[in-house]
Amino acid sequence: MKQLILVRHAKSSWKDPALTDLMRPLKKRGERDAREMAQRLAALRLGVEKVLLSPARRVVQTADILTEEGAFAEGISEIVPDLYTFSYEDLALFLKQLDDAITSVALVGHNPAITDLLNFLALEEITNVPTCGIAVLDVDTEKWSKLRAGGAELRHYDYPKNEPDMDI
Repeated sequence: MKQLILVRHAKSSWKDPALTDLMRPLKKRGERDAREMAQRLAALRLGVEKVLLSPARRVVQTADILTEEGAFAEGISEIVPDLYTFSYEDLALFLKQLDDAITSVALVGHNPAITDLLNFLALEEITNVPTCGIAVLDVDTEKWSKLRAGGAELRHYDYPKNEPDMDI
């Protein structure tokens, strides 16, 4: 059994139109939401071994806050350029290449890829994972290469405007 935590980056700022999409930072609300969600995530005590990040500034800032607030351990995050994608297929292909020694991984990225990957793996019908939304999936496999549609169960789903402790 593997565990996959999907995290959509927190609310980002569109204030500076000169910034590229990769360089857009979090807005104040995004920072606040990330701190709140970090506390909720930390309370789950998931034992995440690896945190994989898109190189987008808003993703890195979200992951940094989650780490600062105790949701993830220090020194386990890795920026992966290939995760700057909006395609769930790209994310699934990347996950299939993970080392099988890793049993619990978090992926911090973008929509629609996060929502679509959640729906693909758990056969859910979630319309949109909100900014800073978190989904915890139990993946029924010993090998990441065997990741497949319907091969996961959604164990926990939460987002900033949700009532805390809304387990599935």
